[in-house]
Amino acid sequence: MPLFKHTEPEPAPPPPAPKGSIFSRKGRGSLDSNGNGNGAAGVNRSGSVASGGSGGFFFSRGTQNFDVHKDPTVLAAREKLKHAENAEAAADRALLQARAMVREAKDHIRVLEREAIEEAKRAKAKQAISNDVSKSASGLGRHGS
Repeated sequence: MPLFKHTEPEPAPPPPAPKGSIFSRKGRGSLDSNGNGNGAAGVNRSGSVASGGSGGFFFSRGTQNFDVHKDPTVLAAREKLKHAENAEAAADRALLQARAMVREAKDHIRVLEREAIEEAKRAKAKQAISNDVSKSASGLGRHGS
């Protein structure tokens, strides 16, 4: 006794003939002078995919004319790209600003170092002068002690 039953699927009945007015395009295909049909799917001049019949669920997306430029996945990808470009530009601006701040800090440190050197020179000169004054004052007071 087989574990799995194998049955041949019944062939699907042919689709009903399309009904519509003389102005209806759906389901109509005509041949051009080269013998090529235009009733199937194709891309028109605006970039829209025009489908002449009903396709599968995943491919038709419920519309007959589907503009590939307005596809949600394409729009989402463009949006992500735009956000990434904006973030990159902001990062570049932040980097330039950080570099400018570092340059300003280094310049400020150089100014402080120069001022410290000048103050040290003044302090050394003041000490030398005070030593001279102290030596001069050493001779004072001979008569009082």
